[in-house]
Amino acid sequence: MSERVPAIKVVLLPKDTNAYGTIFGGVILSHIDLASAVQARTVAPHRYVTKAMREVDFHEPVFLGDIVSFFTETVRVGRTSVTVRVSVEAERWGATSSGGRAIGERIKVTEAEVVLVAVDAEGRPVPIRPEGLTV
Repeated sequence: MSERVPAIKVVLLPKDTNAYGTIFGGVILSHIDLASAVQARTVAPHRYVTKAMREVDFHEPVFLGDIVSFFTETVRVGRTSVTVRVSVEAERWGATSSGGRAIGERIKVTEAEVVLVAVDAEGRPVPIRPEGLTV
């Protein structure tokens, strides 16, 4: 069985932290949005805009120095939209492990479903696939 390959992988830096020393949730949301767009482009090469991000619950914090992976999966392809599930995992690589977790341990941080709409240069929705083409 092959290892999963993330759509994007990042190391988060001091500029990404809040007053408590953990990574801002909004930084994670931004990377979820980017990862979903990377996945949508594999479905069809369009310009995409984000319509919705559904149910984002954070299960674990992300710490400075963690390596964060954003894994994607296409859930649904509609006429003008693509729904992508993004699963976020952090590898603990900071100087100390928090909560008794082992250095290098991979933990689930959150997941979300993102709905993206294909648009033309004027921002109007366009079909994902040419009319009449079925897959």
